[in-house]
Amino acid sequence: MTNPRSGGGKAAHFDLINRAERMGAQVWSTSAEHDATSLARLAVQEGAEVLAVAGGDGTVSAVAAVAAATDRPLLVVPAGTRNHFARDLGLDIRNPVSALSALVDGVPTRVDLGLVGPHTFVNNVSFGPYADALLEPGYREDKARTIASVAPDYLSGRQCVEADVDTPQGTVQLPQVVLVSNNPYHIATPRYLGRRFTLTSGLLGGIVLKHPTDMPPDLLRHLRGELLRRQPGPRAPGDAVIAWTADTITLHGGGRHLQAGVDGEPVTLPLPVTCEARPGGLRVLLPRDRPGIPREPMPGLPRAPRDH
Repeated sequence: MTNPRSGGGKAAHFDLINRAERMGAQVWSTSAEHDATSLARLAVQEGAEVLAVAGGDGTVSAVAAVAAATDRPLLVVPAGTRNHFARDLGLDIRNPVSALSALVDGVPTRVDLGLVGPHTFVNNVSFGPYADALLEPGYREDKARTIASVAPDYLSGRQCVEADVDTPQGTVQLPQVVLVSNNPYHIATPRYLGRRFTLTSGLLGGIVLKHPTDMPPDLLRHLRGELLRRQPGPRAPGDAVIAWTADTITLHGGGRHLQAGVDGEPVTLPLPVTCEARPGGLRVLLPRDRPGIPREPMPGLPRAPRDH
């Protein structure tokens, strides 16, 4: 499967369809009539032994859900804008063509998945301004403007995540941001902020930003700043940010539903919302020649080698 719109048309720019077909793959493109999920299910019905997907994280996530449900291996071609999952698999996101070599002699391995209600996620589930922005008209055309348009209501206290979150420090009521990731994000050093150095810990990562006592000018920049100010070790109860790992993370409250972004796609989830880790839930095929995952740096120690 390929999403021809992902990454500003990367599939066409790198001639991925013709290259894959020359290697014996049957390629179907998503369209208004056929999304990635329906195409993946059709491919399974047609007898596909491997599901390959070229696109962004949302497209990859949709096909990954079908691959996991049918126990097919997934081959990821990073043809989106951010390619977070592909990057954290150790793929070369600058050269999507290199991933196609896994069609010939791919290295099989298993990685974790996350589950929230009926939805599978390879990256994260977000609650707060980003989840709200996904629901706004024009989000796909101008993401920065749309996020900026919803953030002020959170900053002023007029809006928050309308649920409570259970954390190791107790329940946080009506936080500003909640992010639940498939394996924890690195938050100890600036260079690799937001990377995952493993996809096989069997755990979710949780990040909660409490309601700030002052009003920072940029909510997302405030969250990044708070993460970078964190030091290793136990956290004080008054910290603005709580980050932890767990096999389940639950949000609950008096409402009936909660808006969320699941791997960048808007969904409405019934409360309570329970996110669960599914260790080893996805089989993947990786190219033998790939950059790999760099060593995770620790604060105060020399930096990890640069990616190549």
